[in-house]
Amino acid sequence: MVKLGGIYSAAGYWKADFCLTDVHKMPYFTRLILFLFCLMVLVESRKTKRKRWTGQVETPKPSHLYKKNLDVTKIHKGKPQQLLRVDEHDFSMRPAFGGPAIPVGVDVQVESLDSISEVDMDFTMTLYLRHYWKDERLAFSSASNKSMTFDGRLVKKIWVPDVFFVHSKRSFTHDTTTDNIMLRVFPDGHVLYSMRITVTAMCNMDFSHFPLDSQTCSLELESYAYTDEDLMLYWKNGDESLKTDEKISLSQFLIQKFHTTSRLAFYSSTGWYNRLYINFTLRRHIFFFLLQTYFPATLMVMLSWVSFWIDRRAVPARVSLGITTVLTMTTIITGVNASMPRVSYVKAVDIYLWVSFVFVFLSVLEYAAVNYLTTVQERKERRLREKFPCMCGMLHSKTMMLDGSYSESEANSLAGYPRSHILTEEERQDKIVVHLGLSGDANTARKKGLLKGQMGFRIFQNTHAIDKYSRLIFPASYIFFNLIYWSVFS
Repeated sequence: MVKLGGIYSAAGYWKADFCLTDVHKMPYFTRLILFLFCLMVLVESRKTKRKRWTGQVETPKPSHLYKKNLDVTKIHKGKPQQLLRVDEHDFSMRPAFGGPAIPVGVDVQVESLDSISEVDMDFTMTLYLRHYWKDERLAFSSASNKSMTFDGRLVKKIWVPDVFFVHSKRSFTHDTTTDNIMLRVFPDGHVLYSMRITVTAMCNMDFSHFPLDSQTCSLELESYAYTDEDLMLYWKNGDESLKTDEKISLSQFLIQKFHTTSRLAFYSSTGWYNRLYINFTLRRHIFFFLLQTYFPATLMVMLSWVSFWIDRRAVPARVSLGITTVLTMTTIITGVNASMPRVSYVKAVDIYLWVSFVFVFLSVLEYAAVNYLTTVQERKERRLREKFPCMCGMLHSKTMMLDGSYSESEANSLAGYPRSHILTEEERQDKIVVHLGLSGDANTARKKGLLKGQMGFRIFQNTHAIDKYSRLIFPASYIFFNLIYWSVFS
């Protein structure tokens, strides 16, 4: 760098012999030229500093070998013109504040019925809720008469209806990936406000005919702050305002009907409000309960009847069968009640299960009666044998005379014969000879079938009269009960 009178020149490559000499010894004309040169250098150095601080760097001219296109998105075009004059109005007040009630139309599209809970007595529904109203403060001029669509960020800046769900337990607006809210504004000020909501609401269910029941539930919409004098809710297109997806289905219910209604609701402290109802009727599928409840209960009742064909002296078999069926019926009743709300009235399934339980329990009591009466009868026979000790010879001869075709238990029935009928030894021998002579050929055929029917004959012989009647009375009574039950509740 060369120092020229206290000024540093940026042109370091420039060297002159006069810079090495004293400036005062130069001629006047030379000093003038040198002063002008130093002034030009100072001006150029200040321009370079100003460009550096203001950020305006001089862009080199593109060469003819490489031309780069400029990014138009980085060019600042200035603030766009605001069509919706949101900042010029107070949207904390409803449209036409102080005037007549503003009409707000509503329509709903049901996306799904997620669940129906009998224990909690509620249902969960996902739906698209849409509102229609007119707000002249949002009107704008448009040559094409097209609407403008916005997301949920504009909702916080304008007035929207404060509709809520009556008897709602839980509800939320979907926010994945952003808030599922849409706002569409038309040039004349009409507004469409739509949101996607999942709501869990209460449903008063009547289980007196469960599981052969039908349930009607309602989802109720109402304005929280505005009475019917300020806001009038109505279904925009009547019954056509409610749309449902054709793919809606439930595992336990058949959806029979969706319909809409509306009425006024009165609160003693605030006044009258418009309330809209979404009503739907559900009919329960019975096949699941037939497999899980009715068929097992019926089979347990039929299984308890098996004991009527078991020998009355087989105490362990009949007692264990009766206790098993009683415990199984108790388990079925407990399982059904565990999945149901604790209501104070009797349900249809309770009637069927408890009547079935009574049939099973009566089969156990039936064997108790049979066993008791059998014991009493054996005691009487034992007393008769002790009273007539000489009957043994007669009974033996009688059995021989019949050639073994009767059992000893039938022979015991002759114990009550009077002594005049007792035969002497010679008479008994004659009877035996005559019997063998007359039935020689017949006995051969009877002996062949005796072994085959011996087991069934013993069971028949050891069957009490109560068992014989029970084989008919129990099934007939249960069939009669089923006919009445299914005719009443179905």
